[in-house]
Amino acid sequence: MLCTKLPIGVRPLSAHTPFAPLRPRVLGRSRRVVAMVADSTVLIPIATGTEEMEAVIMIDVLRRAGAKVVVASTESGLVVTCSRGVKIVADQLIADCSSHCYDLIACPGGMPGAERLRDCAVLSDMVASQRAAGRLYAAICATPAVFFEAKGLLEGKAATAHPAFSGDLKDQSKVDERVVVDGNLTTSRGPGTAFEFSLALVKQLYDEEKAQAVAAPMVMYPFKV
Repeated sequence: MLCTKLPIGVRPLSAHTPFAPLRPRVLGRSRRVVAMVADSTVLIPIATGTEEMEAVIMIDVLRRAGAKVVVASTESGLVVTCSRGVKIVADQLIADCSSHCYDLIACPGGMPGAERLRDCAVLSDMVASQRAAGRLYAAICATPAVFFEAKGLLEGKAATAHPAFSGDLKDQSKVDERVVVDGNLTTSRGPGTAFEFSLALVKQLYDEEKAQAVAAPMVMYPFKV
């Protein structure tokens, strides 16, 4: 996949990249630099057995923040049956997303969803490229252990996971925390931490003010990310 490292929210223009209106944005807390950037883009992959609460909460919260979220099926069709029988219609197949750059790739958990995400070669390559380029990547529930740890995507990173899987993480220093942010990696524990996890992703894509603005109408105050 050809993808040049750019600041979060900045995407290269190509024949496959639709034009998006630009808006002013401040990049970084310490340096007040205003840039003209397109809306942040997020890829959320789903598979048979994905935890539907985690997937839908991520999709909803990130879209409330204004991110352009693409839901991608790693299955052969767009309709995916999740862990509790809920069916989600994806926007695209994962193969159709492989040539695009995303500011964030965020993977839900669930079983066997985490295993099916791990076993998708296209997605594994995309997440590996995302990590190598320094762009944001994230996982929740079983996925940090079942997918990210198994593929070497947690090397040098502290992470957490669902209690049933956190023992498989090599770095046990933060496994009891609800949300762990280590550089460009964010991990979390399960359905009950999905809102905190999603708002932490909003904070990284935008800033603290945006995260609080999204949290308030959902009656999540007081909220700290």
